[in-house]
Amino acid sequence: MKKLYQAVLFLFVCGLAPLVAKAQSFRVQCPASTITHPDPTNAGLNNSEPAYNGPTQFTTNKDQYVSPTAGTVNGAIKCQQISGGDGLMTEADGTQTFMFSFGPLSGLADVAAGKPSTQFPAVFNTPYPGTLTRGDPATTDGATSGNAPWTGFPGPYTPGFTWNGAVGLAPDIPNIVSMTDIIAGPLTTAPPLAAPHCAPGGAASASTVTVFTDSPLGVSVGSQITIANDAHSTGIGGTPTPAGLLGTYTVTCVDNGGLFPDLVVNGSGFNGFAFQYSDPAGAGLSNVGNNDAGTAAAVAAANDGHVDPRQIIDVGVMNGNIPAPLAAFDEDDEFFLTLTNVGMIMRPDLFEQHTVHFHGYPNASSFYDGVPDASVAINIGASFTYYYLAPDAGTYFWHCHITPPEHLQMGMVGQLFVRPRQDRVPPGGNLFTYLGYQNGVSEPATNPTVDLRTACTPGADILCSATMPAVNTGAVQGTDLLGNPQRYVYNDGDGSTAYDTEYPIQMHGFDPNFHFVGMTFNPEMFVDMKDKYFLLNGRSYPDTVAAGPQATVSTDGQMHYSQPLPALINIPFGGKAALRLVNLSVSEYHTLQTLGIPMHVVGWNAKLLRDQAGNNTEYWTNSITLGGGESLDVILDASDAGCGSVGCAQTLYPAGSVFYVYTPNLDHLSNDAENFGGMMTEVHICTSVTGGSTFGNTCN
Repeated sequence: MKKLYQAVLFLFVCGLAPLVAKAQSFRVQCPASTITHPDPTNAGLNNSEPAYNGPTQFTTNKDQYVSPTAGTVNGAIKCQQISGGDGLMTEADGTQTFMFSFGPLSGLADVAAGKPSTQFPAVFNTPYPGTLTRGDPATTDGATSGNAPWTGFPGPYTPGFTWNGAVGLAPDIPNIVSMTDIIAGPLTTAPPLAAPHCAPGGAASASTVTVFTDSPLGVSVGSQITIANDAHSTGIGGTPTPAGLLGTYTVTCVDNGGLFPDLVVNGSGFNGFAFQYSDPAGAGLSNVGNNDAGTAAAVAAANDGHVDPRQIIDVGVMNGNIPAPLAAFDEDDEFFLTLTNVGMIMRPDLFEQHTVHFHGYPNASSFYDGVPDASVAINIGASFTYYYLAPDAGTYFWHCHITPPEHLQMGMVGQLFVRPRQDRVPPGGNLFTYLGYQNGVSEPATNPTVDLRTACTPGADILCSATMPAVNTGAVQGTDLLGNPQRYVYNDGDGSTAYDTEYPIQMHGFDPNFHFVGMTFNPEMFVDMKDKYFLLNGRSYPDTVAAGPQATVSTDGQMHYSQPLPALINIPFGGKAALRLVNLSVSEYHTLQTLGIPMHVVGWNAKLLRDQAGNNTEYWTNSITLGGGESLDVILDASDAGCGSVGCAQTLYPAGSVFYVYTPNLDHLSNDAENFGGMMTEVHICTSVTGGSTFGNTCN
C-alpha cells in the first residue's frame, strides 16, 4: 500500500508553463511554523508573543534533531523585508542629498508611523488587498500629496494606508504531489495518537477522509486541496474506492511532520505525511482505501514567498531611508530578514552588491553574518534571507559590509534592538524568581526549571549578557504609567531598567560633498571625507522634533519617505524614557548631553552594566560619548527616583516643561554653513502619552 507514484503527466506539463513564467530571483521567506516554533495546526500560536512561564523544554525527536516538547515554547516568528538601492533625503536647510541606503519592502504603514517594520507571519504574508497603481503600494501609503498620513502635531497619527504585508507577494503555481493512500472513514490505530496531530479512531467521523503522501504538501488547516486524479484500485476489504472522492475540499487537519509512525490500518503501518478533510460522500466507507497508481493531489495556488518583481522594483527603487527600516523583536524569536538588491537607478554604472551585517550581534553561524568573506553578498536582482534566533536582549545596529566606509557614509545604516523576555513575565511574577533562581535554586543542573540564558549565576559565567542581581529585591511585574505591562531594557531581575516610553536614537553624520561626488560619477576621496551634517535619526534640528515622517520628492516625481523615524522624546509626568543610542558615524565621535534630566546609563554594547558578583555598575551622568560602532542604553529619569526625593519631580519636571538633548560640540550644532540645527532634539514632559510606549506617540 505504500508505493510512491508520480503525478500524472498532463498535470506536470500544465504546471510547467506557469513555473517558467514565474521564474525569478526575488523571493522572501516567512514560514508560519518552524522546528523551534512548531504550530502544526497553524492556529496562530506563532503570531503573538506568549507569556514567559519558564524555559523552553527541548528533546531529541525521532528524526534526531532537537525540538520543543508539547510544554512551554517561548517567542514567536518575526519577518521583515528591505531593499538595497539608492534614495534621496532632505535636510533641515533644504539640501537634497543622494544616498545608497536601505528601504522598506514590508511594513510600509508601520514605517510611515515611525515604528519597526518587523512583522508576525500572519501580517507579513498578507498580499496587498487593494488595486495597485503602477503596481506600487507606495503611491497610496500616504507619502504622496493629497493622502497625508499625519494630521499635524499634536494631532494623532491617522494613516491613509494600513497594509503591512510584504510588497509584491504573488501566488505560486499549484503544488502537485503524489499520494500513497486515501482512507475514507475512521482509522484504527494502536496506540491512539495524541493531539494536535490528526486524530484517528473515534475523533474522525464517518465522513472523514485521510490522505497519505511521502512528502509534505505545504497545506494548512482551512486551505483548499484538490484531488485531481484517482486511478483507484480495489480497496481494503475488496471494496473499490469511489470515484466520488475526487474534487476540491477544505483541509481540517494537517500532519506535515511524518508523525504517523504508530498508525496501523489493518496491520499495515504508515510513516509519511498526512492531511484530512471532510467528505459526506465517504460516509459509511469505513477503512476503504486504494493503491493509488496515478493518484495526484494539488494544493491551490498559494503564497509561498514568490513575489512580483514589477512591484518590488516600483517600490524599492529610490525608496531608501535613513535610518534604515527599524528592526525590533523579542528574545526567543526567530527572525527572518530578506534583503533584496534593486540596484541604483542614479548610478546605473555600478553593479554594487549589498549585505546586512548585524554589528556586535551574537550570530550562531557566519553564513548569516553579512561579512562577504565568510558569508554571501547579494547581487542586483537577487534576494537573500538572513536568519537569526534571538538569544540576548540589547541594543545593536546593522549596516552593509560591502566597502563599509563608503556604504556607511552614504547611508546604509540602521537600528536593531531585542526586547528582553522579562517583558513577558506574567503580572505579579517575581522577576528574580522567573528569570534566575526558581525555587531558591540557581544551578540548572539541579533545577531544570531555571532558564540557562538568564540564570547567569553570579561569578560562574563571564559570558552572560545580564547577570542576575546579588540579592532578590522582591521586584514584581506590574504596569507602567501608560497602563501597559511594564517593559524593561534588559533582563535585570530587579526592575532597575524599567521605562515608560522608548526611543531608538541613531547618531550619524555625513559629508554632502562625498555624496555629491558619489552621484556624479567622480571618484570619492575617502581621505578628504569630513562630516558637515550631524543627525539624530537622519534629521537635523528642528526636523528632529517634527511630527510624522519626512518625505522627499524623488526622480520619479513621487514623494518617498526618506527619514521616517522622529527623534522627539515624550515622557509622561513622573516617568522614564529609555533611549537606545547608537553611533554609526564613519569618522566622528559623538557626544550628547542633557540639561535638567539626568541620564541613567544601564547598558553598553548590548550588555547590562552589572559585575559578575551581581552588583549593578550603572551610573548617572549628564553627558555620554560614543565612538563609531558603539551603543549605550540610557534612561532619562524624570521621576522622583531621578531627582532623589518624594515630590521633587513635580518641582523639577512639571507637565508641560521642555528640556533638550544636544551635543556640546558646537560645530555639530549646525546644518553645514548654517549656525542653527544639527544634533539636537527636545524632551517634552507630558500630562499623558497616547499612541503606545514606543515611537510615534503623542504628548498630551
